[in-house]
Amino acid sequence: MEDADGFLGHLKPVSVDNTSASAEILLSFSPCQPFSQPEELTETDCINVAACLVIRHHRLNRYINHYISYGRHEKNEFHYNDTLKMLSVSYLSHDEQPLTVVHYHCNPNQSASFIRDQSLSAKEPLQIWVESPCACPNACAMGDLGLGTIFLIILSLSAAAYFILGLCALRPFRSSSGVQISPEHSVWCMICYLCTERRPERRHYADVTHCER
Repeated sequence: MEDADGFLGHLKPVSVDNTSASAEILLSFSPCQPFSQPEELTETDCINVAACLVIRHHRLNRYINHYISYGRHEKNEFHYNDTLKMLSVSYLSHDEQPLTVVHYHCNPNQSASFIRDQSLSAKEPLQIWVESPCACPNACAMGDLGLGTIFLIILSLSAAAYFILGLCALRPFRSSSGVQISPEHSVWCMICYLCTERRPERRHYADVTHCER
């Protein structure tokens, strides 16, 4: 659902009424993974959050940013509207008040999720509307292993078996020409024995009383 960095929207402009011309409000939102913004500063309200509002002021030819946490992943509230095919997720504050409500609308025609609209007001939580194929029932579920994953598993098992067999079936020794490796005869003999071992066939003997002496 998110991009490679885990964001569904990163520093995305948010339109708000009654704001000064020198102020700009940006939104960063990660639906699954908590993040901190900015990462290099410790004095910020956006630490391990799901949504962060950045109020950016342009003063004296430079930007002054103020970071405000707008919801965390802990104790999320989920509501699904089967009629509208919409999943609403509330991201709460420390006092468990909803700060951001994201409405994921089922859209199977989309190959990726994107923010369709957003609304911010002083009296209500931040509202975000997302068009996503993952909001549809049984969509974006973890499927079977792909061919690439199966190939990596087989390759890893083969490498591990080769390494273990090399430790058990080969014996290093030092000679005049340096360190050499020779087969461990006991191990190879045991392998050959296990491969060629057969259960003895049952023999049917005649009644000894009818045998001629």
